[in-house]
Amino acid sequence: MGSQGRGLDVMLELATEAREFQLAAEIYQRQLRARQQQQAGGDPEEIRLRRARCLVLAERLSEALQEYQLLSAQGSLRAEHLGELVAYLARSLRVSQGWGEGDPPGVGLLSCRCCTGTLFEPVTLRCGHTYCKNCLEKERDSVRACCKVCKERVPTAGPYRVNVVLNSFLGKYFVTETRALALRHEGNSLYKKNKPLAALEKYHQAIVLAPKDHLLLSNRAQINASLKCFEDALRDGTAACIIQPFWSKGHLRKAQALAGLQKMDKALKEYLICIALDSENKTAKMEAQKILCDLLSPIAENIHQRLPDIMQLMSPRSRIKGIVLNSLNSRNPSNVFENSCKVNVDTTGFETKQEWKSHSYCNSTKPAQVMSENQDTLKNLSTEPALKISEKKNTLKTKHSAFKEEEPGTTEGYTKCNKRARSQSPRREQDTLPKLVDAFDLECSLCMRLYYEPITTPCGHTFCLKCVERCIDHSPKCPLCKEVLPEYQALRKYNRTVLIEELIVHYLPEELAERKRVNDEEMAELSNLNKAVPIFICTMAYPTVPCPLHIFEPRYRLMIRRCMETGNKQFGMCLSDPVKGFADYGCMLEVRSVELFSDGRSVVDTIGRRRFKVLRHSEKDGYSTADIEYLEDKKVEGENYTELVRLHDLVYDQAYLWFSSLKQVLKTRILSHFGPMPRKDTDIQASPNGPGWCWWLLAVLPLESRAQLPFLAMTTLQERLNGIRRVLLFMSRNSAR
Repeated sequence: MGSQGRGLDVMLELATEAREFQLAAEIYQRQLRARQQQQAGGDPEEIRLRRARCLVLAERLSEALQEYQLLSAQGSLRAEHLGELVAYLARSLRVSQGWGEGDPPGVGLLSCRCCTGTLFEPVTLRCGHTYCKNCLEKERDSVRACCKVCKERVPTAGPYRVNVVLNSFLGKYFVTETRALALRHEGNSLYKKNKPLAALEKYHQAIVLAPKDHLLLSNRAQINASLKCFEDALRDGTAACIIQPFWSKGHLRKAQALAGLQKMDKALKEYLICIALDSENKTAKMEAQKILCDLLSPIAENIHQRLPDIMQLMSPRSRIKGIVLNSLNSRNPSNVFENSCKVNVDTTGFETKQEWKSHSYCNSTKPAQVMSENQDTLKNLSTEPALKISEKKNTLKTKHSAFKEEEPGTTEGYTKCNKRARSQSPRREQDTLPKLVDAFDLECSLCMRLYYEPITTPCGHTFCLKCVERCIDHSPKCPLCKEVLPEYQALRKYNRTVLIEELIVHYLPEELAERKRVNDEEMAELSNLNKAVPIFICTMAYPTVPCPLHIFEPRYRLMIRRCMETGNKQFGMCLSDPVKGFADYGCMLEVRSVELFSDGRSVVDTIGRRRFKVLRHSEKDGYSTADIEYLEDKKVEGENYTELVRLHDLVYDQAYLWFSSLKQVLKTRILSHFGPMPRKDTDIQASPNGPGWCWWLLAVLPLESRAQLPFLAMTTLQERLNGIRRVLLFMSRNSAR
């Protein structure tokens, strides 16, 4: 038996590692039988508990429940032992209802992704997403503090600055909601000071202003629960669940209220829904485990009726229900709360579900699935004692009112005669007439135009991307408050403010279309490589020859950035001219790479491409531009071509001898900067600029820039070769002397 026991232990270990929980459960069963036959010591309760967990993981629920009941009868079952069972029940519920893992609640356009309420003191993070300031302050000390959307780490150092534009927008167009938010935060402050009655008064006032704010209802439910007013807490929790059916916190508040009313079976249902929506909710997990532990206790009343009905919530499949019903010998499982454990579809009295779909961050939200006690819950709330509404229209008689009475036939819930602030509720963005929003409120303070690719700085000010980049070129400070922004200059990483972009798309579509059209025209103008070509005035550049540049002037920072943004990555290089500003001939350079430094400077690696002639000198935003035409060598044929080839070979050999005669130190410097001398071309007229070795030689010859410039203007290879030959003869004579 000893060897057999060791064999079982090995099999058990292998089965557990392979996640073969059914096999592991059978092995545990054999161990239990062996102990019973031998009356061996040890800890059979621990083995039984492990078997129960394996049975749950193997989805053999009926046998698992039997094991848990035996453990409870022996007094060995504790709440923390039921973690796998609760997780399985929540997972089964999520699968049966078709919910995704972590399905977010319907979030409005102006809602905080963290608390799901309307933004209050909005703060825009570097990633471009916006949250309430208070929500970020709560997450500051969290080790895993990150953006809920993009998962980027949230900065914990320094103060959070309110987004000035968004805060002003909310204060101007959503006056009622902003006032309700202020009351909510006053109530929260009073509640923290252990003044629940005063906090409740603030929430009564806030809900009068925003009766369909689920966060207000949820918080008031918590306050009522702390005051032992569980009926009022249940009404608010139910209303919050109807407004936001996929918000786990609403179901948590409802479950807590039901538990306070000793309706444990219904409370368990809500806790499981909460866990199904948020698998990380520790409070819901622990409370669900406690309730299940009590239900499995042999002293619990009607255990054989209550557990099977809870199982009906998990799956509509008859297989699971049949197993559970048979295993527990239920007498009459459907007469306890057969309606309360079902997920109903509530489509009466509430018409904002399409808004959740249109303005949520996750389009997978299923607005038709609304969890409620019955189809008339929200409608009946207006007739409950704690939420009593006056028969006289628009007159409130009690502080507990949560919803205004609506006239028959108003499918939108609000009539045209309502106040402007009400028609502009943050959760009813499509009801707001776009013409009510003034484009001036969403204009950049630098270019005085509608925001295009808006960027919000850490100090809370918002500018167009191109505007803030041009300002950083000159000074690493905010253009408005002059706060230093070193990280912007060092990283050059900008993330657009998502919410402002969404507001512009929603409220100002025509203005945005016009702004895009103007921007496209500007980009097309910058992309033109014949008209208004940017000119870098510095040194000589040649086709096929590398030309590294150190960029530090603001005007050239702007020029290089525009070249990269347009995608052509090209600009002209010309010598300076005391009269015209720059020479009449130059060479186009193509950017191969850009290396940025923390102080804004950069090193740009370029290579020469085509020669050009300047037709018109001009200027744009501080740097020079020109209308140009490109130059090409004239081709020759017949005897002229033969003579050209002979001259080409002669000059090439002469150039090679000159380079070979240089001192090794000088040759090493030339090779490190310009690379080796190019080989002869098979077809010397294949390139419109002629052989590459000619330009390489001109770049390394010790000639003044003014002496090199005429070679760019030459349009015949023969003339250029003769010129190079004369220079080489002159260099040879001087070296001989």
